[in-house]
Amino acid sequence: MVTSVPRLVIAAPSSGSGKTTVATGLMAALTARGLAVSPHKVGPDYIDPGYHALATGRVGRNLDAYLCGPELVGPLFAHGARGCDIAVVEGVMGLYDGAAGEGELASTAQVAKLLRAPVVLVVDASSQSRSVAALVHGFVSFDPEVRIGGVILNKVGSDRHEALLREALDSVGVPVLGVLRRAAPVETPSRHLGLVPVAERGALAVEAVAAMAAQVAGGCDLAALVALARSAGPLAGAGWDAGEALVSSPPPPLPFPSPGALPPDSRSALDGPRPQAPDGLVDAGRPVRVAVAGGAAFTFSYSEHAELLTAAGAEVVVFDPLRDEELPEGTAGLVVGGGFPEVYASELSANEGLRKSVAELALSGAPVAAECAGLLYLCRDLDGLPMCGVLDASARMSERLTLGYRDAVAVSDSALAGAGTRMRGHEFHRTVVEPGAGSAPAWGMRAPERRVEGFVERGVHASYLHTHWASEPGVARRFVERCRTS
Repeated sequence: MVTSVPRLVIAAPSSGSGKTTVATGLMAALTARGLAVSPHKVGPDYIDPGYHALATGRVGRNLDAYLCGPELVGPLFAHGARGCDIAVVEGVMGLYDGAAGEGELASTAQVAKLLRAPVVLVVDASSQSRSVAALVHGFVSFDPEVRIGGVILNKVGSDRHEALLREALDSVGVPVLGVLRRAAPVETPSRHLGLVPVAERGALAVEAVAAMAAQVAGGCDLAALVALARSAGPLAGAGWDAGEALVSSPPPPLPFPSPGALPPDSRSALDGPRPQAPDGLVDAGRPVRVAVAGGAAFTFSYSEHAELLTAAGAEVVVFDPLRDEELPEGTAGLVVGGGFPEVYASELSANEGLRKSVAELALSGAPVAAECAGLLYLCRDLDGLPMCGVLDASARMSERLTLGYRDAVAVSDSALAGAGTRMRGHEFHRTVVEPGAGSAPAWGMRAPERRVEGFVERGVHASYLHTHWASEPGVARRFVERCRTS
């Protein structure tokens, strides 16, 4: 099978150059012209895809070569872009920035090459004129396999400034596909972990996306951008499919005793090979109801997780911990992903009915998977306010930002992952949980530092680590099977 959806990658020399405004505005402007636009984001970011979804009316999807492996970038892209007229991919950080110490891995440049897609470079031109040619020439020549098809100049001061920039870029043969003038920035407020998510802003987010669309439509050559997208090479291979991924994924590894809090210098499950188990297929038994936390406090989730749960036989029901006073009737398992519980700690604490419902479910031994914000919600308290009390741990805000990719292995057998399961993940938080690990930790970190983290208790698997289940579909199958048998 070949994917031939026209596509563009929107990149920049560095963060803060304006690529989110350009990418989101371009998605919205093309959608307004009647095109079905497939939105994508390079990297583990959960927030930008929310704005992309608002701009296009389609699910914003992530393409992360570290979390999922380079081999899944093309299939996941094809899955998201199926049936679309064009795809726009927003990059991450600077064009060539990726996982620390891993070369090009997880960089925008690597994803562009894997997608055979041309790149549009968004350049903050506010403090330069002729030097823009040297900057762009350097990015064009750094990796000949990356095809930079044009430049959008951002924060241009005047007609004279624009003329100088265009003249300079003529010398390097890179076309200018858009010019955005210095103006009051579009209202996209930030806080301690980046932009404020769409779910928290309501009508203001709609207005922001409309303003981005107007900027791009007024300053960019949309016809030239579409023509460039159509020059993307065909992608061989089938699109990712949740059901097929479950059937073809290796079965969960056989459990082995948890090593507990492993000394960092000991040989342990962190070094061992992954155990093998007999082949198994997806259980086609009765559907089980899996409740997934949503709403403004829990906005961080990859759409593939719900797709995998559904394919494994779950009925996925989204609930809002800020509003719903109990879990959905018949809940057999619970997934609480990332978000901002620290922002809504008072409201979450005040919802005593739901906190009690969550605690009772966890105490019954039902499977519960919690990541980052979900971990905080399951703690005894957060910044002194009572939470669900599922874990004998206390959470608080911190001045320190914990950020980065992680290479991890499950060190305790759980409802989510068998001991020995290796997964790559991402941490992104300004909170601290004390203690940081239970007597049966969830993960042992292999890199960049060796430590154990998280909690496995009864059916609960709670950790700071964000993972992408498409890289290990067996965790969804295992979770649903445990929901069926617990």
